[in-house]
Amino acid sequence: MAAQTSSIPTGSLSSVDVTATAFKADPFPHYAHLRAEAPVLPVTVPRMGQAWLVTRYDDVGAVLKDQRLAKNQREALTPAQLTKVATMPRMFAPLERGLLNLDGADHDRLRALAHRAFTPRRIEQMRDQAQVLADQLVDAAERKGSTDLIADYALPLPLVLIGRILGVPERDNPRFSAWSRTLIGAASRRNPLTAVPSVLRFLRYLRALIAERAARPRDDLISAMVAAREQDDRLSADEVLAMVVLLLTAGHETTVNLIASGVLALLEHPDQLARLRDEPALLGPGIEELVRFVVPAEQATQRYAREDVTIAGVTVPQGSLVLAVLASANRDGRFFDDPDTLDVARANNRHLSFGQGMHYCLGAPLARLEGQTAIGALLRRAPGLRLAVAPRELRWRGSIILRGLEALPVRLS
Repeated sequence: MAAQTSSIPTGSLSSVDVTATAFKADPFPHYAHLRAEAPVLPVTVPRMGQAWLVTRYDDVGAVLKDQRLAKNQREALTPAQLTKVATMPRMFAPLERGLLNLDGADHDRLRALAHRAFTPRRIEQMRDQAQVLADQLVDAAERKGSTDLIADYALPLPLVLIGRILGVPERDNPRFSAWSRTLIGAASRRNPLTAVPSVLRFLRYLRALIAERAARPRDDLISAMVAAREQDDRLSADEVLAMVVLLLTAGHETTVNLIASGVLALLEHPDQLARLRDEPALLGPGIEELVRFVVPAEQATQRYAREDVTIAGVTVPQGSLVLAVLASANRDGRFFDDPDTLDVARANNRHLSFGQGMHYCLGAPLARLEGQTAIGALLRRAPGLRLAVAPRELRWRGSIILRGLEALPVRLS
């Protein structure tokens, strides 16, 4: 049954800053109020202006598949609205050709080509490498006795792994990792422009690597993307570059959040932690439940109304930014039994964390593999795993799309 909530003035609901660190610590009661009182609500988002939050499961699912909502902002805005939108600097313009910024035939073409390279079989081949890497990181943490599970485990594991999948030479790993962290963290800097020199160096490096693989292909993802063909069509160098950047940003940070927030959720629910340890066969559905419960991406990426769109009886004007709140949909009591309960054996787990429709997450198989490997290694290797600080001392990062911790200090013995 859906949770009962008291009536709260809509104005009070609208005034909450959904990007604030304090809000990120526990957004779920607020979203429960929104589902009950204002399932489609305009709010003001710092640095983004007005956005419409959509919070009920069925409405979120519909938004994710609605062709009237564009990923490419410029295709949705009126001429008058377009005059107020900043133009992407020419040096970064190729990044607008990524899957998260395209619609229709352009998107379908890129996704079909990407699928030929980014296959579940290719990802599954990385399982053994992921396991070795996870064990090496646990070894290092055990030697110290305590560790920041994000900086020393959840962050390096997917970063090193994606570097290997892409085909980054081992000698370049230090530079690749440093540049990747700069690129991933640029948007959250107080002054994002300070990241520009490093990002430009990184893009030049990636272009050179793509050109190298075009001339001398190897058994890696960049070579596969360069070679991917659909009849006479293939990805351009700019499109391969945009795909690599997408994998590094959207794919990496969500996996970091899954690992760290998933471990925290298990530590906060010791009965579920013990069950996963005792029943290894539950690791697959257990990770799926953690994906639903902690929601590494709190909102789906941006969509813009191509026309006036009515959602749950509310008219959203053309050009408006629409945010489908995955974190809310995954706790909707109309679709989940006991939605606020963590249940690692949950069946029929139809969560929306990876999206739906044409923009369903291309990296979902990799995220599942990394989550199972990283959390599975900790369950197996660290029976004494526990928080090294009081829960109230944990800090959540301020963001609109993502939900993740700044750090997670733990002891392993």
